[in-house]
Order: sequence, then C-alpha cells, then structure tokens
Amino acid sequence: MEKLGNWFKSLSDRINRLVEIVVILLGIFMTCVMGSQVIARYVFNHSLFWSEEVGRIVLVWLTFLGATIAYKKKLHIGIDFLIRKLPLSARRICFVITWLTSLCFFVAFVVLGIKFLFFTSMLKTAALGIPGHFTYSVIPVSGLIFIIHNIDLLLEGLSKW
Repeated sequence: MEKLGNWFKSLSDRINRLVEIVVILLGIFMTCVMGSQVIARYVFNHSLFWSEEVGRIVLVWLTFLGATIAYKKKLHIGIDFLIRKLPLSARRICFVITWLTSLCFFVAFVVLGIKFLFFTSMLKTAALGIPGHFTYSVIPVSGLIFIIHNIDLLLEGLSKW
C-alpha cells in the first residue's frame, strides 16, 4: 500500500507541476492577447476579430486546469465545522465517504466530458473556425487529473491512520 501511495504521490505531484506551468503560460498568453486587443482598439482604432474567441477558449482551459491545482493543494472551500466536532472514528468515515464520493463525481466528469466532446465535435468557432472539441477537451483531461489527485489524497489520508 505504501509503494502505491508513493507512486500516486509522485505522479500527482509531477502532473500538478506541469499543470501549474501550463496555467502560467496560458495566463501570460491571455494577458498578451487581451492587452493587444485593448491597444489595437483604443490606439489604432482597429479591433482584433479573433481575440475574444481566443480569450474565451483560454479562460475555459485556465478555469478547469486551475481547479485541479486548487484541489491538489486543498484550497477549495470546505465546511468542516460539524466534522471537527465528531469523534476521530466518525471523522475517518466521513473522510473516506467524501473522497470516494468525489472520485465517483470525477469519473462521471470524464465520461460525460467525453460524451460532450462528441456533441461539440461538429461545432466550430465563428471567427477562427476552431473545432468545439478543442475548447472542451479540457473537461475529460481535467477530470483525469482530478482522479489522480483524488487517489493520491485518499491514499495519503489512509496512510495517516
């Protein structure tokens, strides 16, 4: 069990580091695109027709990938007031139920995300003609990342007992 926990921790940490780099690069890219749009519009009185579309796509990717980073670092909002009042054994049961329920949600996230990709595969963006599945492929990708982080956090919690 310990080897499996170490393997998942290593995998989760490496994936999270890669996602952090991607999010930083996407943030810089989005800032440049939107900044260029502002300069083009107000300085040159010319709008970049593609900038809003690119900005929207990048924002979708930033949102989903950023959520995986927050999940890995346990930064999502949680209400644990009642849980802290429970005895240790009941807290452990709540912990396992929470992580297993989350795991089921993330599996559904991947499965439904893949179905959504098929639904959006025929759609194209208006300005650049980018296929819809490119924009929304982040849903199953982030779902897989959530699953890896979830298993890592679950194994980490179980190893403390």
